[in-house]
Amino acid sequence: MKFKSNTKQRSKAIQGLRSFKYTLPTKVRRIIEKKGHIYSKTLDNWRFIVGDELFKVCFPKSFKSSNKLSGGTLNIMVKRGHEVDTEYSKKIIIDKINKFFGYKVIEKIKLITFEGDQPKFIKKKKNTKKKNDYLEQISVIKNDKIKNSLTELSKYFNKK
Repeated sequence: MKFKSNTKQRSKAIQGLRSFKYTLPTKVRRIIEKKGHIYSKTLDNWRFIVGDELFKVCFPKSFKSSNKLSGGTLNIMVKRGHEVDTEYSKKIIIDKINKFFGYKVIEKIKLITFEGDQPKFIKKKKNTKKKNDYLEQISVIKNDKIKNSLTELSKYFNKK
């Protein structure tokens, strides 16, 4: 392998396969690390930050950082009718997020209302097909080995 010394990156790289993060320009990498990191961590730990009651009625939509010295703005989607509860708990949410990151990340929160269910956190319903439906579909198969193996497999899934 040859070492390349005339790349635009800061460190010398080995020619061949390299990590995706090293293929991005350094300025783009910095932007993704700063803004994307804060929003993704907030989204991952949202239930822990706001609690179960507010988790059911609101979720973070976006994060906008204003400056390095001051914190940014977090946009929160709130289900219609629960704006007052979320408004009263804004200060608590800001404090918890800033404690979570260890420095002043968020300075203010904007609330945006919506109607209906939360599109990001809806749990999908399990497939509720009955055992007879599967057995009818399996009985149509002509190959006996495949038919027997699928019936055995369906028995194990029905136990769980």
